[in-house]
Amino acid sequence: MAFTNNTSTALKSLHNAKLRALEICGGKAETYAKNLCPVRTGRLRNSISHKVVDENTAVIGTNVEYAPFVELGTRRAAARPYLRPAAEDHGAEYAAIIANELRKG
Repeated sequence: MAFTNNTSTALKSLHNAKLRALEICGGKAETYAKNLCPVRTGRLRNSISHKVVDENTAVIGTNVEYAPFVELGTRRAAARPYLRPAAEDHGAEYAAIIANELRKG
């Protein structure tokens, strides 16, 4: 009886499933952040994006220079978090997305 080694196919499938899951989670987190972001001109909200960095990491963020002051606050202005809650408050949803994509293979 001959056996076929499908390890490389299985690893490629796992890699692709992880990337799909992270892309979906990143898109969801981006949407949540945009919904939470305070808006005066829309510049900050419109700058929020996500990126899959590798098969284990997706990030959301913005390159607008005043973004940290909105997220974290200053001595004169209260914090108005939008990135951290978008990432942290939906962990169960993100875990379900990842599990679903891994099941699909």
